[in-house]
Amino acid sequence: MYPVPFEYHRAGSVQEAVDLLARFGEGARLLAGGHSLLPLMKLRLAEPRHLVDIRRIPGLSGVRVEGGRLVVGAATPYQVLERSPLVRERLPVLAEAAAQIGDPQVRNLGTIGGSLAHADPAADMPAVMLALGAELLATGPKGTRTLPVDGFFLKLFTTALSSGEVLTEVRIPLPPAGSGGAYAKFAHPASRYAIVGVAAVVTVSGGTISAARVAITGVGSKAARAAATEAALVGKAADATTVSAAAQKAVDGLSVRSDARMDPDYWRSLAVTFTRRALATAVERAR
Repeated sequence: MYPVPFEYHRAGSVQEAVDLLARFGEGARLLAGGHSLLPLMKLRLAEPRHLVDIRRIPGLSGVRVEGGRLVVGAATPYQVLERSPLVRERLPVLAEAAAQIGDPQVRNLGTIGGSLAHADPAADMPAVMLALGAELLATGPKGTRTLPVDGFFLKLFTTALSSGEVLTEVRIPLPPAGSGGAYAKFAHPASRYAIVGVAAVVTVSGGTISAARVAITGVGSKAARAAATEAALVGKAADATTVSAAAQKAVDGLSVRSDARMDPDYWRSLAVTFTRRALATAVERAR
């Protein structure tokens, strides 16, 4: 199917993109990699009359370390995160997760900012950013502001971004010594979206888990932290018994979204299994 007619605009700067969004209002959408937006347009589930391309804005793509954080431009493609020596060295869980997204064509064009702003309930990056405690930088008509990832994903395909804002950077605190992370995923065989995806980051000190962040995607209407699992880890021994008991609480407090193709009990079982796998790997890496 063909999308409705639209006008294409290539923004040369973030401010120009903000100005174009303000000019065209609700009829405008940002275009980065396009892997989420274009299929919706072809199905006419989205009918923007103006596309604002931000892929070539200078400085909007790239990775650097600054002030104890890994700073990632919002237009950075997944393949950069997958292959970057800096990411692999300083934040390997991010490279591990990026390598599991889609296929090479998707990873070459799809962007981290596009994934976060789109907030697909089965996307990988939202869970990874929740587990890493990232901050998101957005620029809009009222200036620039920082949004903590906790509270950024509101509901299905809905974030805390205001109308006319452009996501520009993702700032990820580098975990302290003794930390380990992992991303474990049960992927849909066709789309490679997560039926269940679990990101876990733990810090181990003296054989005890001193900090833990665990996030799950694919199960609910948005990616969310597994608070009960986190609470069951902190202060406990970094061993298989702790991991197994904590994983059993993976879906406590989470609402499993309705899908006629999936038995809810099986979905919950998958969430527990992949939480256990991600935690076991994260703890081993931390130790």
